[in-house]
Amino acid sequence: MQLTRATDIALRVLMLTATRSGLSTVDDLATALAVPRNHLAKVVQKLAHRGLLVTVRGRSGGLRIAPEALQWTVGQVVRDFEGQAEVVDCDEVPCPLRGACRLRGALRRAHAAFLAELDDVPLHSLVGPPTGDLLAALIPG
Repeated sequence: MQLTRATDIALRVLMLTATRSGLSTVDDLATALAVPRNHLAKVVQKLAHRGLLVTVRGRSGGLRIAPEALQWTVGQVVRDFEGQAEVVDCDEVPCPLRGACRLRGALRRAHAAFLAELDDVPLHSLVGPPTGDLLAALIPG
């Protein structure tokens, strides 16, 4: 399974903000993560809407990770951004093998196992040494 760019950015934003004690700006994060600002802004908006980021408006505003976000698992974030769609869509262009295909079931089980593995990884576990030190150095100050 390949994750979308938005999911990848969301996970990296959560990891990066988890290592910072102060506020970060969208511009700071976009530069540090080498991603387009507009794309990152959309991801940040979704994370804030889900309660995973806290945003502070105004001239000295920015964003920070919500304390409860650190209890989320990678699996929860992936599900939130990727949705519950199957790996393959056998119904969009009806597959002639639908009634007797064993591949769909195998892919469902593999997808469930993939998410189950990610459910065992809490976000807070991703920012310990040495990763946390490297993340903290990405944005000066």
